[in-house]
Amino acid sequence: MKFGRLAGPGRLEVVERPEPTAGAGELVVAMAACGVCGTDLEKLRGNYQSAGVLGHEPVGRVKEVAPDVRDLRVGDRVFVHHHVPCYQCEVCARGDFTFCPSYAKTNLDPGGFSDAFRVPAEHVARGAVLVLDRSVDWATGALLEPAGCALTALHRVGLPKQATVFVLGLGPVGLLYARLARSLGAAWVGGTEVAPLRRTAAERGGIDVAVDPREEGAARREVDRATQGRGVDLAVVATGHPAVLRDATRLVRRGGTVNLFGLPDAGSRLDADLQDLYLRGVRLLPSYATTEPDIAEVHRRLVAGELQISDLVTHRLPLAELEEAFRRAGRPDTAVKVVVTGPAAAS
Repeated sequence: MKFGRLAGPGRLEVVERPEPTAGAGELVVAMAACGVCGTDLEKLRGNYQSAGVLGHEPVGRVKEVAPDVRDLRVGDRVFVHHHVPCYQCEVCARGDFTFCPSYAKTNLDPGGFSDAFRVPAEHVARGAVLVLDRSVDWATGALLEPAGCALTALHRVGLPKQATVFVLGLGPVGLLYARLARSLGAAWVGGTEVAPLRRTAAERGGIDVAVDPREEGAARREVDRATQGRGVDLAVVATGHPAVLRDATRLVRRGGTVNLFGLPDAGSRLDADLQDLYLRGVRLLPSYATTEPDIAEVHRRLVAGELQISDLVTHRLPLAELEEAFRRAGRPDTAVKVVVTGPAAAS
């Protein structure tokens, strides 16, 4: 079978390897679709500490089931989460599941960019396999993981009722964050984005205003207009540029929250007036990854029609064209979300 992997700094390759088989408690899933995530791009660039396995937004059809797996069957359409916490350590006991020491050590074999992948027993046992509703198509299913990351962040920050929210960086996951904030009852949602295509996607999805961050004073002007000069309840840093985090601290109200959501560059530093943050009571709160319950909640909202995200997928390319998929995903002027398709896509 074919699978895509890092071949060195800045290089991808699609190679042949034997198809995996299901051991005790395991599944094998034929990939139908897997989104290209910003962290995949950062791994390719060498700017991610846990670089290695590529492809963590996969959906597909169950191809093989171990005899001791009871609740899943060959032919089931599923989403599979690539990481699972242990649910037993003191970090998990506090509810910080995505920061569990074993969370990032778990993964799919050999990753989502493959004709088929093995789902380890711990993933199956801990609820990482979600059966998709018929109404959720493959490409939309590939958005469940990044949308789950946004929902986990929103739960972590504790979105106030009728909140005002400003998302700095309306890339694919920033757009998902903005639409989820609206779905959860935010009164006003704005954001910044360089690419006109993505600003259009934001406004099409019900976001109140999307401005070009290169336009001096535009973000401040829109925030002041929406909040009568108070600042937003929640400013979301959905990009890795350190200067954007500083900008976010200036847009949030007294007692408000800045959510560090996008992956910062390794070695980044915060250049901000810490006394100002102290006196205004601004919270800086990071959020990393997602959990099975939040992914299931995104799925429920999709099925109920409370969330619309399918239009964010602008490109679908086969696994054999993985390099081109990554190239397009890195071009925000011409793409929003790029999805790689596999052999189960036609079924």
